[in-house]
Amino acid sequence: MTKQLMGKTAIVTGASSGIGTAIAKELTKAGANVVLAARNKEKLESIAADIGNKDKLLYVQTDVTKTNDVEYLTERAKQVYGNIDIYVNNAGKMGSSRVLNGDVSEWEQMIDINIKGVLYGIHSVLPDMQERRSGHIVNIASDSGFEVIERLTVYCATKFAVRAISAGLEKELANTGVRTTNISPGMVETPLSSESPFEDDRKKLEPTDIAKAVIYAVTQPDHVDVNEITVRPV
Repeated sequence: MTKQLMGKTAIVTGASSGIGTAIAKELTKAGANVVLAARNKEKLESIAADIGNKDKLLYVQTDVTKTNDVEYLTERAKQVYGNIDIYVNNAGKMGSSRVLNGDVSEWEQMIDINIKGVLYGIHSVLPDMQERRSGHIVNIASDSGFEVIERLTVYCATKFAVRAISAGLEKELANTGVRTTNISPGMVETPLSSESPFEDDRKKLEPTDIAKAVIYAVTQPDHVDVNEITVRPV
């Protein structure tokens, strides 16, 4: 456990698998109260049971593309634990991303989850954080937000947007006491990346590698604001 996170409360979206699950586990291990959010209730129940420590864990079925769901998530977290100190925007979708393919439905889902979902989450917690002059928003982007990959044009566009939101928010929140961190993972061994090509002689990152980056960012002293972390495989 780390003294910086004892008594703190964190919400993690997309917590039902991969990076989100790893982040939730590391935050719980570090001593925080953790609220797991995702669309799949059965997976949330299973992960909560696996983590244990019931007093410090809550799960709320949430679709981040629906503002009412996100607002309920934050209100439920406050009912149980009081103030929300950390909000991790981790929910994401990688779908058919070539513009030439014209898969409009997939584009809309990626935009709704990867961009709108991030904004809805920020909007739901920011007023309280500003009033308390304390809080930390962590956005999980991607190294695809730095360089466009031909087969992932639309997905890359959404992750460029997350980085832009993070950078703009950091400027808007200067001197408010509220911090923001953008974390851009490279290829991680998750269901999301299972069909993505990757060199046979290289090892993908583990979800825990990204979770540890989150812990690093949120355990810095109050006067330190870690704005950008990029984590890539060697």
